[in-house]
Amino acid sequence: MRARSRHDPILARLGPKSGLREPGSRPLLSGAAVIDLHTHSTVSDGSDRPEAIPELAHAAGCRAVALTDHDRLDGIEAAAGRARSLGVEFVPGCELSCEHTGTMHMLVYFLEPGEGPLQNELGRLQDARDNRNQRMAALMERLGLPVTYDEIIAEAGGEGAGRPHIARILVRKGVVGSIQEAFDVWLAKGRPAYLDKERLSPDAAVGLARASGAVPVLAHPLSLGLSGPDLESTVAELAGYGLGGVEAIYGRYSPEDRAGLAELAARHRLVATGGSDHHGTFKPDLHVGVGTGDLDVPDTALEELKARR
Repeated sequence: MRARSRHDPILARLGPKSGLREPGSRPLLSGAAVIDLHTHSTVSDGSDRPEAIPELAHAAGCRAVALTDHDRLDGIEAAAGRARSLGVEFVPGCELSCEHTGTMHMLVYFLEPGEGPLQNELGRLQDARDNRNQRMAALMERLGLPVTYDEIIAEAGGEGAGRPHIARILVRKGVVGSIQEAFDVWLAKGRPAYLDKERLSPDAAVGLARASGAVPVLAHPLSLGLSGPDLESTVAELAGYGLGGVEAIYGRYSPEDRAGLAELAARHRLVATGGSDHHGTFKPDLHVGVGTGDLDVPDTALEELKARR
């Protein structure tokens, strides 16, 4: 009997009339050249410096790589310069958190640092994130956890501080045994040290991206936790706002999930994209270019995204 994937298969979510391929069939996307359109650095919640991302992509044989830190573009210049020196095509971008019944993240591609509708909004979101970190530090003090705001900032190297950095402090001080335990016990949504952060509405995120000359893509769609018809209608709604693509080939998804999401994208005339979601030591099973080992994102996806600008 075929083992179940980490997520419920997309085939089961969309039902027998969805037109998806049978389990075990070849994924819909294939190509000779490989790319990775979802990575994170120390600018947000990754453990590798921005310039290391193109180095890892080059070592993995990627023709192109995107840096998509959460709500920030601070690492773009350093990563782009290193990519040029290595002959790796670089895609500037970020990942936005959006308000939704589940966790909705939006990847935004071809977004350069500077002035623009979304770039200006990112500055405001960064201020909100810093305020949240201060409130989380005060909350942890009340909970008796040995973490201060200054330690959080120092752990992050002065930029992009977030929960993974708090988790690393808790591990170092022996409060928990691992980063995952830190989230499970203290930092995940619904746990004692968690505070929600400010998010954009999906239509605002798509609109700001488009107004800034960028292309928005729905990240890791199965994290929404939606059943087949609900996922279908959500993607249809986002497509109506101006969504450009769906991250079908995600680092932790099974071949069946990837194939199903690629067909979901095709039904709504969206680009089926993909990436590893590399965070370095914070997600040690995910690596640039290869994900958990079987990631294969064709460079045709990048060419299709360029056509949507």
